[in-house]
Amino acid sequence: MHGENQPQVTAADQYKGCQSLNVTNLPAQLGTPQFNLQWRGQNFSTPGPGSVTLLNGDRPQVIVVTSQTGVARTASGTDYSRLTPLPQGSQASVTGQDGDWLRLDYGGWIKADETRTLPSQAPPRSLIRSVGYQVFGDRTEMRFPLQLPVPVTVHQTEMGLTLSLYNTTAQTDTIRLDNDPIIRNLTWQQISPDRIDYYFTFKTHQQWGYDLRYEGTTLILSLRHPPRISSQPGNLQGVKILLDPGHGGSEAGAVGPTGYAEKDINLLISQRLANRLKSQGANVHLTRTRDEFVSLVDRQTQIAQVQPAIALSIHYNALPDSGNPNETDGISTFWYNAQAADLANFLQRYLVENLGRNSHGVYWNNLALTRPTIAPAVLLELGFMISPREFEWITNAQAQEQLVQALATGITTWLQQQR
Repeated sequence: MHGENQPQVTAADQYKGCQSLNVTNLPAQLGTPQFNLQWRGQNFSTPGPGSVTLLNGDRPQVIVVTSQTGVARTASGTDYSRLTPLPQGSQASVTGQDGDWLRLDYGGWIKADETRTLPSQAPPRSLIRSVGYQVFGDRTEMRFPLQLPVPVTVHQTEMGLTLSLYNTTAQTDTIRLDNDPIIRNLTWQQISPDRIDYYFTFKTHQQWGYDLRYEGTTLILSLRHPPRISSQPGNLQGVKILLDPGHGGSEAGAVGPTGYAEKDINLLISQRLANRLKSQGANVHLTRTRDEFVSLVDRQTQIAQVQPAIALSIHYNALPDSGNPNETDGISTFWYNAQAADLANFLQRYLVENLGRNSHGVYWNNLALTRPTIAPAVLLELGFMISPREFEWITNAQAQEQLVQALATGITTWLQQQR
């Protein structure tokens, strides 16, 4: 995780731009473009690598998301930022294509193999007349009855949550919300003719996770209630905690000066921490309990299935080839969704102060094990394996016990502060 935020040196690359055309009398297939350049009195010409096709705005290509959660991005490539995953069943018009990436009408891009083209050529549009809700023991489900499944995004802050519905127009007069356990207020606004924003504010500053899905054409936003936490100091009776020992099996992770693999210390610390938390009454789930390979997707699936109060991924850090192991050490913490920010910052401060370790920082980072929305999810890098000085601390039995104690106490303290 070290050295990834360095500026990139600009090099020769592709130039991308836009050109407006009067397409009234143009054929649908324009063929291969020819690019001409005049520079210092010389003319250069080269054919384009592909062909140009004009899309008919009156008869758009309409797709439906077929994967469980369609990965939407800000542009056509995996290097671009992620948007809110599109729930399975979401429909949208295609407004452009770049290779195997499709640009959708609401602005996001998605891989074509996560979609299926529908026979309908009518642009997907919906009206919404009401919003309902249902309270369960551990969650509140907000129900948005639509005429068809539209693209959505979620923006979460420490103060609340905004749900945006695209290609949707409101015909709403009344929303009933009676003394919900977690929702303080719900308001909405038609931002544009094709977009509605719903604003949720909550009764506590800490949010405990959410999930989006479609049931037919009804969008379900599931908002999790706070876990029941005892007022007795140190008591975590019944609190579900997921621990994810990073790497495993053929994936060694970082390696120390002696060849000791990160995967082994990740598992050791996770198992000892699990035992400590269980002794306090917690219900602890480990994503692996032995030296085996577990894919990132499987780890995410376990978080979704277990639905813990919190999810912690345990790691130790590595350095890039240009890094200096004698000058780099410290603990770092990573979060992605706003609901995990307070937990990440608290654990970072607690570990650094109580263990006397250096801080390598708290980072917002789009990682597989910080992305889950069903619970506050944090990834911990507890030191640098390759640092000779820090490696001694990592492998010292007494220091390991102190680390486990600090982690358990930090987790317990943070949870009990949320009561």
